[in-house]
Amino acid sequence: MNPAEWLRRTALLKPENPALFQGKTLVADYATFAARAAAIAGALAARGVTAGDRVAVLMKNRTEYLEALYGIWWLGAAAVPINAKLHAKEAAFILENSGTKLVFCSPDTGAAVTPVLPACVEEVITAGTATFEAMYAAQPVAAPAQIARDQMIWLFYTSGTTGQPKGVMISAGNIAAMVMGYGDSVAQHTEADSTLYSAPMSHGAGIYNFMFVLAAARHICPDSGGFEAEEIFDLAATHDRVTMFAAPTMVRRMVDCAKEDGHSGQGIETLIYAGGPMYFADIVEAVEVLGNRFAQIYGQGECPMAITTLQKEFVSDRSHPRWRERLTGVGFQQLVSRVKIVDADGNDLPPGEIGEIVVSGLAVMQGYWNNPEATAKTIRDGWLWTGDMGAMDADGFLTLHDRSKDMIISGGSNIYPREVEEVLLTHPDVAEVAVVGWHHDEWGEEVIACVVTEAGRDLDEAALDQLCLDNIARFKRPKRYVALSGLPKNNYGKVVKTELRDPAKVLG
Repeated sequence: MNPAEWLRRTALLKPENPALFQGKTLVADYATFAARAAAIAGALAARGVTAGDRVAVLMKNRTEYLEALYGIWWLGAAAVPINAKLHAKEAAFILENSGTKLVFCSPDTGAAVTPVLPACVEEVITAGTATFEAMYAAQPVAAPAQIARDQMIWLFYTSGTTGQPKGVMISAGNIAAMVMGYGDSVAQHTEADSTLYSAPMSHGAGIYNFMFVLAAARHICPDSGGFEAEEIFDLAATHDRVTMFAAPTMVRRMVDCAKEDGHSGQGIETLIYAGGPMYFADIVEAVEVLGNRFAQIYGQGECPMAITTLQKEFVSDRSHPRWRERLTGVGFQQLVSRVKIVDADGNDLPPGEIGEIVVSGLAVMQGYWNNPEATAKTIRDGWLWTGDMGAMDADGFLTLHDRSKDMIISGGSNIYPREVEEVLLTHPDVAEVAVVGWHHDEWGEEVIACVVTEAGRDLDEAALDQLCLDNIARFKRPKRYVALSGLPKNNYGKVVKTELRDPAKVLG
């Protein structure tokens, strides 16, 4: 079950296939990619790293990221991918909590984290330096280590918006299940395909590398090391048949760029969006501007990318009588997962009723690292309680209704912010919006809309209020509209509503 075996297999079958690109420059074919992974495994072993040890990767997107990952797995160790956008102290917490022995960094992240390294870290190796490149000449490990199905190989830390992040233990079997679900529900790839890493490789973009290794396809890291819409369109046109993972905010920026500069999306095969709410108006416009290129994934770190999917045919369909409802949802359960809606006591709810989304299946995590209490709270009787509220229609299509913690209770009525946000975003003056609840002495909470307007537009409270009255129940409409220059977001691009729930922070 070792993913390094997949790389070795591809290198034996397709050794000359181009594998790693930095921008438009070929860095390694598959024979070289596998040889470097085996050598890095040997270099790690010479440093005292053994099977089961944790080795972190704290890099911006670059080809060495994949070399380091596969070197870690070739040895049988566990990778700890850390978002390069985190503050050094946040990264240090993850290193200490995971007991990481060695860290692979890029020059910027290495310089930032070195002063705050915990005692468990014995060495920092920086990509692009002589120390990293010397690993290519180390005595290689002959073959990838044997890894059991339940052995942890990926220790992913949650974003920690409600406290310190927790380490999600992802096993080799979980990864294999995710790959199988992707092949059934999203796409199947060939050596003619490419994947482009513009979102952090520590997250969804990076965990999708496996499908392309198996297919002997191309892996492209932008020269910018991250997301630049113009660069993506240029690379896609050059490499062709590009699949990429993007957060909804990235899709929005790509659509704006395409409209401004006349891009058609040439070379983009599939754009997979996930990681936050994609609003109805945004995805409708995205399909209109860039065509039938979009698929949606719903997953969590605890069930990586493997809960439901809304395939391209459903995202682009405008003929089904309920296409609008389906497009505001997140699709049908994946092959490897079972999904249902339950009440607070775990009882199944009928179609259309809102409850908590729970998931069971082969991709569900092993648990939280060194945190049995949180594990027991989250996994109950074999079901992962996601913390997301949703409803499922009679055909099995799932619609999200926010995180359970985001639900607003006003005057005893439950109000789901996304429903209000969807309405407000149909107004042409509204660029972004986040709806939260503020404390109210009489009603418990009142609905507040934090609005970012399009450039040059003023906030028209009366127009927004009328829009809500025309489309949703009166009790759901915001009692106040607050104009903001931007919404607070974490390093994954998600809106941090905890900051917006504090009137003092919002109003200054």
